[in-house]
Amino acid sequence: MTTTPASMESSPLSVDERASLLPGVVPEEYGTTEAHFQQDDAVYQRFSPARKRAIVALLSASGLLPFFVSGSFVPSIPEVAREFDSTGPVINLAVSLSILCESIGTIVWATYAGFYGRRPIYLSSLPIFALASLGVSFAHSVPQLLTWRIAQAFGVGGALSVGAAVIGDIYKLEERGQAMGVFFGCCLIGPAIAPLAGGLAAHYASWRFMQFAFFVVGLALVACMYAWLPETSHPHARGIDKLHAQGAKQARWVWVNPFGGVALLKSPNVLGLCLVTSAVLTTDYVLLIPLSYTIGARYGITNEAIIGALFLPSGLGNMISAPLFGRISDRIVVTMRKRRGGVWLPEDRLRGGYLSALLIVPTSVLLCGFATRYVGGAPGIILNVIGLLLNGIGVVGVLSPSSTYYVDIAHTQSAEITAVTSALRGALIALATAAALPLINTVGFLETTALSAALAWLGAAGMWVIIGHGDRMRAWVDIGYTASG
Repeated sequence: MTTTPASMESSPLSVDERASLLPGVVPEEYGTTEAHFQQDDAVYQRFSPARKRAIVALLSASGLLPFFVSGSFVPSIPEVAREFDSTGPVINLAVSLSILCESIGTIVWATYAGFYGRRPIYLSSLPIFALASLGVSFAHSVPQLLTWRIAQAFGVGGALSVGAAVIGDIYKLEERGQAMGVFFGCCLIGPAIAPLAGGLAAHYASWRFMQFAFFVVGLALVACMYAWLPETSHPHARGIDKLHAQGAKQARWVWVNPFGGVALLKSPNVLGLCLVTSAVLTTDYVLLIPLSYTIGARYGITNEAIIGALFLPSGLGNMISAPLFGRISDRIVVTMRKRRGGVWLPEDRLRGGYLSALLIVPTSVLLCGFATRYVGGAPGIILNVIGLLLNGIGVVGVLSPSSTYYVDIAHTQSAEITAVTSALRGALIALATAAALPLINTVGFLETTALSAALAWLGAAGMWVIIGHGDRMRAWVDIGYTASG
């Protein structure tokens, strides 16, 4: 994969000036032309369409796990608190810590995925997840629970970042948004059904049953990955390939700095968009994590299975939104490239998520806060369900094109950039999750949703800046941007 020359990144040409250049005579240093895309097609033809779909199915099955780990646990928080003679906010730390440790895990696994390849990472991380899930199922104190939850989250941390990197490995620019959308859409079945599954397990059996099920599923996935997942890294792109090219003999363990990818955050585009998506995603956690203590308490819902069912609208919105906005972002990329005479600007992809950040996300979270405060009975529950559905659509409507944008602009570092942005976002969300319930108890649910909506609007403003000025912002710091996505 070619990297953008420094002259391109420091070019003073504006978007309009680039667009004015005639097709076929665009200097290479001023942008990415059709020739780049034609040269890159061969590397994406290593696998047949059917094999690619099979790979995406495996990635999606693994990508379900992070959402199941957190989502299935939330409805059982009151039961776990009673069993351990603790409180909801304390047990809620198991969710916050797992998000934080998943963020650390995603950096570590992604870094080693760039060095050793994608396949070894799945075969190393999934066994850790399986064994830690077994530990959670046998935990008998809060410290044991937190310890095993940390290991469980670490083991599953690479599922999304390495999965996104594999999508970038096998799908070219014009197909990547839709493929990424399908991947995330399948993964986001997790938020739709995990709380219901966890609630059913907690109500009719025990919260431990779900954790033991994770152990079984983890072992099954290890077997499937071993049998059917090929190495998808581009030829000679792995760190180990470069060692072999330098004359190294049989490969041994090499320590790699897992936090080297943090340098990617020097890019204002990367850091800025990460803050945007964090602000947007906060609304989702503000609504869902304390749901038992907000909507559940307001409408007298104590059955864990019903609490779990209230997560379904958000998950359904996620499932609808991911492939839809992925395809929309692909269409926008192709259309805008043609309009500029073959010049590609990565920020075009973000146009597909802007209205979600500006309108759908903040209004949906406000709707839930307003309905919970002022509307009782069945009408209030219905309004909350509508708000949760719209929030699920809007949040993923921002996240789907944003995740693909990261792969587009740093293709040779796709796992690392996905990981470091996910990690930072996860750390910010962990803080928001830990603060959500105390804030709700202090100032109220409506006031908390209003604050969350305000953050989402700030995120929309940041996205507008990146869309309009992203090419100039990329010129400030060169992190090794890819020229052709």
